[in-house]
Amino acid sequence: MKERGEITVRQVMRESVTEVDGGIDVMEAMRIMKRVRATCLVVRKRNESDEFGMLLFADIAKQVIARDRAPERVNVYEIMTKPVISVRPDMSLRYCARLFERFDISHALVIEDDKVVGIVSYYLIVLGGLDLD
Repeated sequence: MKERGEITVRQVMRESVTEVDGGIDVMEAMRIMKRVRATCLVVRKRNESDEFGMLLFADIAKQVIARDRAPERVNVYEIMTKPVISVRPDMSLRYCARLFERFDISHALVIEDDKVVGIVSYYLIVLGGLDLD
């Protein structure tokens, strides 16, 4: 890990997130993922008392492709993860990595003031947490 003090989630998170409605089909979600070059999508809340969801490539592989389901006949809400684990932007990257390991997750939403401000993943934790220069 870098010696320059505590690294936070905010320093490594991906700020550009793509939000979708849970009612779209998986084929449309895959088109969106390809267009924006994302490995996951945030599924919007339906109302104030709802929670955010997340759709990962792994969800599509395990629940659509492996089960030989037609992606144009499966809605995102059927296979997404909801509710999702979220972290604060000022959380230590070290603790974020421990949270990922403890709950066996690879991505988390970064929430600030009840709004999604980014996404953090193992990929970003590793690249941001190591001094590769």
